[in-house]
Amino acid sequence: MKTTSTILLLIAAASLGLLFLFPMWKIYLQAPQYPEGLEMHIWVNKISGNTEFTLQNFNILNHYIGMAKIEADSFKELVYMPYFVYFFIGSAVLIALFRLRKLVLPWVGLLAVASLVGLADFYMWLHKFGTNLDPQAPIKIPGMTYIPPFIGSKDLLNFHALSLPAIGGLGIGLAILLGLLVYLLERKAGRLERERNNNTPYYTLKNIQA
Repeated sequence: MKTTSTILLLIAAASLGLLFLFPMWKIYLQAPQYPEGLEMHIWVNKISGNTEFTLQNFNILNHYIGMAKIEADSFKELVYMPYFVYFFIGSAVLIALFRLRKLVLPWVGLLAVASLVGLADFYMWLHKFGTNLDPQAPIKIPGMTYIPPFIGSKDLLNFHALSLPAIGGLGIGLAILLGLLVYLLERKAGRLERERNNNTPYYTLKNIQA
């Protein structure tokens, strides 16, 4: 593995470390009761907000429309997701340091699959919270659901919701792209190496082997 590839793969590992420094996803909510807006942060291991009262305010709004209370303890994913991140960071470092070229593409593939599973789980989480409503809620509209947008913006009654990946989530995308770049660079380097070996005269190879 070339030195450039080693450095790029180490950067990919570092970009996954952003998950412990920044949220993966952010959900913004504007409502007449909160004109300044509410901002919920979804991390790899916790749920928080831009202020210490954000989750409390989210849950107050959820109560009126019958949505379940948002609590970190309700999401088991937040317990084991950090260990997956540790695995991908550690394996990327080992692949880079030991120059294990053949393991680069499997690493990228596993990370991409894990990311897709995480996104699917997030979508199901949004769907569950938006459709599993308390029939005794103060505000009831027959047939109305409150599924927040998976990505992008959406109006829900007099609420405006915006859902976007945050720096931590972008770090995952960067790691995948860097991993793919390393794979392509190493594939090209391997092809050039094979071409050089095939073009080396027989007597030269014989002398080298001697």
